Amino acid sequence: MKITFVAPPLSMAGGIRVIAIYATFLQERGHDVNVVSVECLSPTFVQQVKNLLKGRGLIRHVGQLPSYFDSMEINLTVFPKYSDIVNRNIPDADIVIATWWQTAECVNALNSSKGTKIYFIQGHEVHDHLPIERTRLTYRLPLHKIVVSRWLQNIMSKEYGDTDVDLVPNSVDHNQFFSELRGKQPVPTVGFLFSNTRLKGVDITNQVINKLRDTFPNLRVISFGSAKPMNKDDFSDQNEFYYSPLQDKLRDLYAQCDVWITTSRTEGFNLPAMEAMACRTPVVSTKTGWPEEAVVTGLNGILADVDDVESLTQGALSILSLSDEEWRRMSMNAFNTVATSSWENSANQFEKALENAYRRNQNPAKT
Repeated sequence: MKITFVAPPLSMAGGIRVIAIYATFLQERGHDVNVVSVECLSPTFVQQVKNLLKGRGLIRHVGQLPSYFDSMEINLTVFPKYSDIVNRNIPDADIVIATWWQTAECVNALNSSKGTKIYFIQGHEVHDHLPIERTRLTYRLPLHKIVVSRWLQNIMSKEYGDTDVDLVPNSVDHNQFFSELRGKQPVPTVGFLFSNTRLKGVDITNQVINKLRDTFPNLRVISFGSAKPMNKDDFSDQNEFYYSPLQDKLRDLYAQCDVWITTSRTEGFNLPAMEAMACRTPVVSTKTGWPEEAVVTGLNGILADVDDVESLTQGALSILSLSDEEWRRMSMNAFNTVATSSWENSANQFEKALENAYRRNQNPAKT
């Protein structure tokens, strides 16, 4: 099939990584794959002033950022803006896939010759920093939906009345994320993914870490991210921060942790939690995204409510306080939780969902 992915600005974000994985798999399986994207928008004067007033400095994300597509041999076209994603610029295809709410608007407006229209949903983008009513409307567009978690599948059904939604969960590359059997670290160690985005809840993570240091003054804290902290007051100098580490380095970072902490306020999936478990690290998480489905308190980690600093802290303390034998048992349970997951299986499901949607579109009378 001829398949076109229509993506937001490319970066090292997890959602872009998933798009890159599926584009690669589909191309390797003989499909003719094109990826269309747009440049990062230059910050407005008002955005720059707000950032300066908050002590965060100037926003420098202009043009193209480093992304997972940089080393890929795939047909990629990057337009200056979303308004360039129109019929004359998009190739005819069998399938065209929106991957973000703005791209859903663009794909919906394309002619049928551009392909059966798919909406690949990795998050419920109804946040205060976005035009909420516009984003909500995109989930009501006549595009066949593929989602990455049961939580998103339920939202599409309950809030938008769409029960014909394919669930294709994300996965983990066990050739990249793995660890030998190990015990607790000599120095208690926690890790987390850093983000300047409020929805990722790093402010809550910092509060949890401060409380943990009351019990473990020598606590080691490891974090990494594709963006540097914009406000030093929100990030302790005691933390080890790795800016955009090489992919081969991530495994080592996960495997140096006794606990992986993720305190997101909302998540479509949460790949780092899955990757940490593949590296035998128990996870303390808020009840969001994939962790809400996979983490079983006391078995492979701890679940807590969103913004519940006390419960998150007690969860991390309970794991850090385990005996080495008890920790090894929880570590093994975390590893076993994701042991059968694979991107090949997920890609098979994604490809099948595309083929089924294409057939239904070609023969609507038989659906």
